[in-house]
Amino acid sequence: MRSLALFRYCASSTRLKSTLAIAGATLALAGCAVSKDRYAATEEAQQRQAFETANETKASANIDTQATYLQLVSQMQQQGLWFASLAHIDALEQRWGVTPDSTRVRADALRQTGQAVPAEAAYKRLIGTSLESAGYRGLGLIAGERGNFAESALLLRQAQRRTPTDGLLLSDLGYASLRAGQYEEARLPLMQALQLRPDSTQAQANLALYLELTSQRDQALALMDSSRMPEATRQAVRAAAMQMRGQTAPVAAVSPAMPTVAAAGETSPGIRDEAIATPLALKASRWAGMGGVRTANQLNPGAEAATSAPSSGTTSRGTP
Repeated sequence: MRSLALFRYCASSTRLKSTLAIAGATLALAGCAVSKDRYAATEEAQQRQAFETANETKASANIDTQATYLQLVSQMQQQGLWFASLAHIDALEQRWGVTPDSTRVRADALRQTGQAVPAEAAYKRLIGTSLESAGYRGLGLIAGERGNFAESALLLRQAQRRTPTDGLLLSDLGYASLRAGQYEEARLPLMQALQLRPDSTQAQANLALYLELTSQRDQALALMDSSRMPEATRQAVRAAAMQMRGQTAPVAAVSPAMPTVAAAGETSPGIRDEAIATPLALKASRWAGMGGVRTANQLNPGAEAATSAPSSGTTSRGTP
């Protein structure tokens, strides 16, 4: 009996040990699985972080190139950050030296910040380079700001010969010709501008101005109707035509000034409505993604005197 009891105890003890051993092995395996899962998750997170770090490093390297830096400057200028862009142009030229591209964006920034004399010098440095058209264009705009519209038209024509399909440049040339009293010379570039840029409010209104000045009022009205020109813009076109015909206050020469409104919110003589685009002015083309306008009041200060609408002190996001 004692032997039988001892045998049963030993058997039970053996089964218990086996059970405990199996349980221990199971727990050990489970622990290994958990550890593996945790290790895999940690390794995946580390790989993801390394990938993101590599991408950030690559992006920084891409930004740290001359072409991308120039693109950044152009974007800043498109947003109206002209003063800030000058600081970045200094940094760009310190690292990579002066190039025609950096000279062009510097000239635009100088002109937009009311520094006409150094801007003019910078534009002249573009003559004879691959950006010669931009140089003549800038010089033409400065001449227009000074009220020298015959000279402005001459310089803009030089620019147009080098970039003949720039619709906004053609519109500027036509407007300068109108202001210089060269109505016949204005017709062709204004017609070309409208067909090259049919959705441009600048091209539409400058051509309408030409039609008003040449007593083609039915055609002017048809153009205004077909382009759905706002009533305020129509009034601005007619008012400018009257001024240029000498029927109201004379149009005085404009002095270099800070630009006042952006392309999306330009205003017209005697009218202040940011939803209305009024293109009665010399406006710069969109070189390398840049753009903007100058208001009619700035290039037609006689309208300002007649209407008492302020023409300075607001913020610009564009070029004249």
